[in-house]
Amino acid sequence: MPTPSPQTETIVLGGGCFWCTEAVFDRVQGVLDVESGYSNGETVNPSYEQVCTGRTGHAEVVKLVFDPAQISLREILEIFFVVHDPTTPNRQGNDVGTQYRSGIYYVDEAQKQVADEVIREIEASKTYRAPVVTEVKPLANYSAAEAYHQDYFLNNPNQGYCAFVVGPKVEKFQKTFAAKVKKD
Repeated sequence: MPTPSPQTETIVLGGGCFWCTEAVFDRVQGVLDVESGYSNGETVNPSYEQVCTGRTGHAEVVKLVFDPAQISLREILEIFFVVHDPTTPNRQGNDVGTQYRSGIYYVDEAQKQVADEVIREIEASKTYRAPVVTEVKPLANYSAAEAYHQDYFLNNPNQGYCAFVVGPKVEKFQKTFAAKVKKD
């Protein structure tokens, strides 16, 4: 992953299975790099198998490096809240467990303020019938996921989960945020 420069920012988001979240943000204009990983758990550098037990405390996440001159954190969070369900604790669809929780893991107080503000606005708008359960916490104990998880949808588009779960989320993003889709 490129080292963030003064012209870039980094944010870590948990929106269920990292394959879905990575596939969406790989296509967002202004997002320079996306890395699947694990964060905010107790174990140092856990394996996928350890995280899947639910005993490490980690969430499956994506680490985004973005150019705030091209896309703001607010816009990234608006996309994030459309492409996953922030009202289901420890669950996204059929994926169940603490590793699938909704989370925003910030690197500075300014990011926390934006996240809190966006969540307050979503709550006030009554967009969802249930309350938003997305946790907003400082980034802690992040580690990259194994190499085979990186660019998973790109490398496995016909795999069942990718075709029936990831693909529709990517399509939803592309329809809802057409102006934010990367131009190849």
